[in-house]
Amino acid sequence: MAITGSEPLNAYTFFESPIGRLLVTSDGTALTGLYMEPSRKAQSVDGWIQDEAVAPLSATVRQLSEYFAGTRREFDLPLRLQGTTFQTRVWRELTVIPYGQTWSYGQLAQRIDKPSASRAVGLANGRNPISILVPCHRVIGADGSLTGYGGGLERKRWLLAHEGLH
Repeated sequence: MAITGSEPLNAYTFFESPIGRLLVTSDGTALTGLYMEPSRKAQSVDGWIQDEAVAPLSATVRQLSEYFAGTRREFDLPLRLQGTTFQTRVWRELTVIPYGQTWSYGQLAQRIDKPSASRAVGLANGRNPISILVPCHRVIGADGSLTGYGGGLERKRWLLAHEGLH
């Protein structure tokens, strides 16, 4: 089967991290997912190519290695965030939260000019398809508590500790 530049190349790889195995997915142009295993929301990769050399998977693996080694604080990767307009707005704002800092759901809601939408922001945060790189782990409760996290609270606690918090 010939693959042309106009057809999406759905590819994936796995990354062994200190918080467990991560599934990384790409359409051959941008990163489309980063899921902690096991995950009920992970993209199905049936019929996809498992190949770390497919762009931008190799760059993602390198940057994740640097992040977990403590030498990278920001990611520079093409992302394709697929969701509703509201969800993508929330996810894009998540990328603004600096390494080593946290925001509350209320702060995030205010940042997107929806101050009464804390609950909706929390739901959008929970549907983030590109964890770690789109740092939903940096969002906490208004009282400073570690609220729900798709990867589990132990992983959220580990990521925040890795970034010098909690």
